[in-house]
Amino acid sequence: MNLNVTVNGRAHTIDVDPSLLLSELLRETLDLTGTHVGCDTSQCGACVVHVDGVSIKSCTMLAVSAEGAAVTTIEGLAATAGKKGALHPMQEAFHTNHGLQCGFCTPAW
Repeated sequence: MNLNVTVNGRAHTIDVDPSLLLSELLRETLDLTGTHVGCDTSQCGACVVHVDGVSIKSCTMLAVSAEGAAVTTIEGLAATAGKKGALHPMQEAFHTNHGLQCGFCTPAW
């Protein structure tokens, strides 16, 4: 099944299995490894991305449900910061406070 989705400002048309999760699409197909599946129970929030500006847990959403949507991952936040090379406020806070986002002990944004 063809999926048309914009991820971090880049349009993609991808042939996907209807049972593929959005988190799997991001990590395995698009190689955006900032999205983590940390708990396998949708509790931790390490898989959170924005879909059309709404925070969702990508481990609970089928990729085909993102048809026509704009998805923003942690990798795409810098693009929303304004000037080239600037960090998004969330990224800056992690940097300033020596935060970690490995997907196991720190929930996503």
